Amino acid sequence: MEDLNAATPSTARDPGRRRFLTLLVAAPTLTLATRLIGSEPVAEAAMRAPALADVADLGDVLILAGKPTSHLLVLELREDGTVRFQLPRAEVGQGITTAIAMLVAEELDVPLGKVEVHLDDARSELMMNQLTGGSNTIRSMYEPVRATAAAARGRLLAAAAIALGLPVDRLSTRDGAVVAPDGRSATYASLARPAADRALRAATVAPKKESTHTLVGTPTSRVDARAMVTGTLKYTLDLEVPGAMPTVLRRPPTINGSVRSVDDSAARRMPGVLGIAVIPTGVAVVAETFGQALDARDALKVVWNDGTIDGLSDADIQKKLRAAALPFAVPPVLTQHVDAEFDFAFASHAPMETNSAVADVREDRAEIWAGLKSPVVAKQTIAGQLGLPESKVTVHVTQGGGSFGRRLFFDAALEAAQVSQKLGRPVKLMWTRVDDMRHGRARPATHHKLRATLGLGKVLTYEHRVAAVETDFRHGLGEILTAMGSQLPVGGNLSFAQTVFHTTVKVPYDFGVVTELLSEIPLQMHTGSWRSVYSANTRGAEEILVDEIAEKLGKDPVAFRRSLLSSARQRAVLDKVASAGRWGRAMPRGFAQGVGFHEEYKSCTACLVEIDARDPRSPRVVKAVIAADVGRPINPRGLESQLLGGLTDALSTTLRAGLHIRDGLPLEGSYSQFHYARQKDTPRDVEIFVMPANGEPGGAGELGVPAAVGAVANAYARATGIRPRSFPINFPVDFTPFPR
Repeated sequence: MEDLNAATPSTARDPGRRRFLTLLVAAPTLTLATRLIGSEPVAEAAMRAPALADVADLGDVLILAGKPTSHLLVLELREDGTVRFQLPRAEVGQGITTAIAMLVAEELDVPLGKVEVHLDDARSELMMNQLTGGSNTIRSMYEPVRATAAAARGRLLAAAAIALGLPVDRLSTRDGAVVAPDGRSATYASLARPAADRALRAATVAPKKESTHTLVGTPTSRVDARAMVTGTLKYTLDLEVPGAMPTVLRRPPTINGSVRSVDDSAARRMPGVLGIAVIPTGVAVVAETFGQALDARDALKVVWNDGTIDGLSDADIQKKLRAAALPFAVPPVLTQHVDAEFDFAFASHAPMETNSAVADVREDRAEIWAGLKSPVVAKQTIAGQLGLPESKVTVHVTQGGGSFGRRLFFDAALEAAQVSQKLGRPVKLMWTRVDDMRHGRARPATHHKLRATLGLGKVLTYEHRVAAVETDFRHGLGEILTAMGSQLPVGGNLSFAQTVFHTTVKVPYDFGVVTELLSEIPLQMHTGSWRSVYSANTRGAEEILVDEIAEKLGKDPVAFRRSLLSSARQRAVLDKVASAGRWGRAMPRGFAQGVGFHEEYKSCTACLVEIDARDPRSPRVVKAVIAADVGRPINPRGLESQLLGGLTDALSTTLRAGLHIRDGLPLEGSYSQFHYARQKDTPRDVEIFVMPANGEPGGAGELGVPAAVGAVANAYARATGIRPRSFPINFPVDFTPFPR
């Protein structure tokens, strides 16, 4: 990518869209790189990327931070007619490789099966534009991807015009070929080399009008589905890196404990053991098999230094949170009001693939493989820890088996690099499930105080006070927010947490004067952004309060919400679930419906559920209806999967799934103890409605959780007569914890 030529630049002349400069890369076949033209050279053109004054949410912040980055995307057309696209984001199961492939195939008029999307290595020059988070991939890449593919189409047309002896305006593209009116054609495979000729003068080609799309917007199966179900899709631990041997860590009995001393004499004598090393987070064992490494790990005799929250348990943390919650501004005297307080437990990300990484560190260089959502910061940090120049560290982004925010951090990659450097050999590091539950990142526990003052049949003021254990943003997002600094119109030099909170949490209702305030307690725990970050709990609690306000005013929960929503698209999703779910229908005793609404990242959704709570200690959601408006859905089938995943996360953490903290460590160490929803716990009857395209793409990855949290809790309250105040609702320690 360093060998870029400014020959044959192509810029889209479509007002209202961002402008791109497409550069021909010195390569034997057609290879293009695209960069966004900054606002200075094209001040006359309207930019679709948000200006500072237009920043409405965290997604806008991320788009704005990445705007100056050059060489965003690289597309290559090969001589076999396939298209390779390098994606500077992480695929962790959310389906972005499929959606991006659809965009490329649409613009180039090639079959979807001809497009290969590869995850880019960490590219330092991308700076703030290689972080996967904030439901932002499609929002930020929709136009650049289309512009790159359209520019490639323009060069193919120009090359075909010479080959067929016809002007470009008489040619069209179809099914991987340029076609002439007389039936003659030239395949992309045959044009791959001539289209790469630097002397070729290609006309400007704008991306297709969205009204002409035939693939984008059509429900499409994932391009990697067959590889997933046949076991051929390669995750980190599937990689065959020469010499990389199985590695595990003996970890401390409390969070952030460290090694004081270790007796490894017995472990070193065990079969297959190849090396043992102490690193800052524990004692690593390398062996010929993972089984041998685990056995040797258990034979280690380690004396540990104290951790950072030794002695603290749930009750202690909850007490700190309640004390940290800021007071209300409006006193309850002489006003009608509805008050509520809620507590949400810690929650594990619990991705199916545990944390893992492969590392090969040499004296003068290092190579890392891991599923990473913030690979540039990972590369910078690892280089610093190893004492190597950043240019000597290569970080490969691999397919991730789930994330939900977990893979924003690169703990395993750093540990693997440290072990490899100490032992002088490549290693393949695996976190066990117990490691992942107890020492992995978790959604912080929160306490919520809410007050709505009422008058004349409406809400006059709404106050929400959130107290949370501090969320760790040292994975790249913090750097982005620091770089944006006082430019942000959400309060100047706010902390990372405050900026994220105020650019994600929004009250969608006309609640008069609204104030939402966050305070955090700085416990040194392993926390991180969990799907929907602050909104899952904050908006979930708010949706519960909306039902209670409606009851206080004698109004139907759906009609009450509808009367307070300001836009037609908001009301449309609510109307859709109410109609399709037959809101208000008679139900047997112990059964009830619940509803919730949420708007975030320029998308909105509503969720209606039916619950069987005849046994309040073992409730089960039996039906769900979801409607979502994401502006312009790229792959409606992928969106349905995202919404179904959000529903499952919500019903899990609302009803049963959470982490108990006892004496400085989570008790849970497996799926059987964490109680994430099983197949039997999920509704068999789920209807998902994707609203028609009506603008630009909005975010979707985190959209589905908050509305579903509110819907499940509200249904439980209506079915049982019990207003839940602590989540998960049923949260006993009904297991024997694993040894520390």
